[in-house]
Amino acid sequence: MDHTVSAVLVRVTPIILLMGAGIVVRRVRLIGEKSVEDLKKLVVNLALPAVLFRAFLDMDLDWSHGWIFVTVLAICVALWYYGRAAQRVLRLPQDYFPFLTTGFEFGMLGITLFGAAYGMQYVGYIAVVDLSHELFIWFVLVTLLIRKRDGNSSFSATAGSFLRSPVIIGIIAGLLLNLSGARQAVAAAAAGRAVLDTLELLGAMLVPAILLIIGYGLRINLANVREAGLSVVLRLAGLVPMALFAVLVVVRTWLRLPLPFERAMVTFLLLPPPYIIPLFMKTSDSRGKEYVHSVLSLYTVITVLLFISYFLTSPTI
Repeated sequence: MDHTVSAVLVRVTPIILLMGAGIVVRRVRLIGEKSVEDLKKLVVNLALPAVLFRAFLDMDLDWSHGWIFVTVLAICVALWYYGRAAQRVLRLPQDYFPFLTTGFEFGMLGITLFGAAYGMQYVGYIAVVDLSHELFIWFVLVTLLIRKRDGNSSFSATAGSFLRSPVIIGIIAGLLLNLSGARQAVAAAAAGRAVLDTLELLGAMLVPAILLIIGYGLRINLANVREAGLSVVLRLAGLVPMALFAVLVVVRTWLRLPLPFERAMVTFLLLPPPYIIPLFMKTSDSRGKEYVHSVLSLYTVITVLLFISYFLTSPTI
């Protein structure tokens, strides 16, 4: 038992230390906001697509994954309507509350926590869980955010942004090569191996870079902590029953999927709302942005604590 606890602590301690290092970097002003934003661009446009391409290329896809696709999409849609209903019934003054009840920060946190704890070789499982979520984020949540900000939204513009996203390109390319049966041919060719090795090196920067970025960006405004805390509690109140159904009924009982899928589903459903929400808000809405950033920061801390607790009790995969 002691050996198991020690092994788990070896896995989770770097997560805490790297996030702490990010906080220290901000406090001592080692680098500025602009440098962090540039690093984030490198991660999102190079490292993350590389990891997702390899994950979908190497994943053994199965018909049962379609039910995961449907389940996650249903949860995202249900959480949106839950947020709208809660806002109306409780007469919450925050305009962006419903946007914070749905969606999950997969790219910047999900892969990082799951890969750091269970191993990057298993990220394909959580990538499959995320697949329908990407469609929801780009075609539903982003469209609603733009409509709220500008009063209208263009489906063609949203679709164009979706198809130009390096993350989506990485997912689609990996899926197409996998489904076409070209995976072995790519791995067997010298040029293919060189490309795969390059992508693996790019992916290696993902976990430490993102944890530093997240630590750097953690800011909880004490003036908004009560308001943010209520939003977090309300989101969890709606999410927990759906999460239990997804894990215990769909994954474990109906589909009887391998254990890595259960670990991936739990990790995914622990994640905070998407970090992209403030990007689609009006620049002049400083009060709204403070509220959203406070919720995202508080939820991120809670996510990390809950994930570490879960990993301590479920370290095997």
